[in-house]
This record gives sequence, C-alpha cells and structure tokens, in this order.
Amino acid sequence: MAMLKSSLAFLVLALAFFFCYVMSSGSYDYFQFVQQWPPTNCRVRTKCSNPRPLQVFTIHGLWPSNYSNPTMPSNCNGSQFDARKVSPQLRNKLKRSWPDVESGNDTKFWEGEWNKHGTCSEQTLNQFQYFERSQDMWRSYNITEILKNASIVPSATQSWTYSDIVAPIKTATKRTPLLRCKYDKKTQLLHEVVF
Repeated sequence: MAMLKSSLAFLVLALAFFFCYVMSSGSYDYFQFVQQWPPTNCRVRTKCSNPRPLQVFTIHGLWPSNYSNPTMPSNCNGSQFDARKVSPQLRNKLKRSWPDVESGNDTKFWEGEWNKHGTCSEQTLNQFQYFERSQDMWRSYNITEILKNASIVPSATQSWTYSDIVAPIKTATKRTPLLRCKYDKKTQLLHEVVF
C-alpha cells in the first residue's frame, strides 16, 4: 500500500512538472493578432505621448494562445528581446504599425510584447520573423481601411453596433473577430480587434 501511495505521488508530481514545462515552453494552438485603436487607448488612460493620437488601428501584439485558455502561454522561457534583431528597415515600418502610443518608447513596447508573447512562439518564429509576420499581417488586414470601405469611420455623432463592425472585418479576413471595448463614462468605445 505504501508503495502504491508513493508511486501515485510520483505520478502526480511528474504530471505537474510536465504541465509546468509545457506552459513555460510555449505550447499553443493558434495566434491572436490584436490591433488597437489609439484614440480609445488615450481617452481611457490619463496619458499618451501624442496629444492627438494616430487615427489608424495599430498593432498591440501577436499572441500565441490556447483554445482552453486564450491568455496562455505568456512569459515563456526563451531569448529576451534584442533590438539588433529588428532590422532598420523593419524598425521603420514598425514605428508606423506598432507604435507605443502611451509613452512613445516604441522599442520598449516591442521588448515587452516579445518577452511576454514572442518568447512563446520561438519554436515557430524567431524574433525577426515574429515582428515581420506582425507587420505583414497589419498590412494585409488593415482594419482602418476595412472599416473605412464599409463607411465606418470615427465620428462624434455616429455609432455602430457590434455586428456592423464585425461583418466587414469577417468578410475581409475570413475570420470572425473579437471586439474589445472600453467605457469612458457612459460611452462604449472600440478598443481592440482580435482575430
């Protein structure tokens, strides 16, 4: 009986270590590509680097995710951000597509996203590929243009329903996006588009 208990305890411990390893090594099912609307970000937060934020959707991140827990994995064991691995040409593109609208420190923002999410994708994408893929996706799935083509543009007087916004994005990307909104007083504002 004692042998059975110790074997069972060993099995439980081994499974726990296995799951910890899987989660820390970046096991994931798919990527979430997240674009944010800077005016909402700046309106609901007290500070932004530019008093008039960009009027285009920008990249928030490319996040490896699991169907069972879309916020995982994160902060995986992997190489930390190295700014030298982002070529000058790519860096110039990312300054437009992936700016840090809050502090203005783009490199610090990229570092945070790589260290939290990119490290979990290293089995598939190295650091350069991670940022290049994000840039390519932003260019291919330009949410600002998709919505503009559907006559959905920023307005202080016009509002749209969830389905009004989802429909043209779904048509263009062939995927149903998740919309994340933020409240400013009693007004609901589109903050992020995830697909």
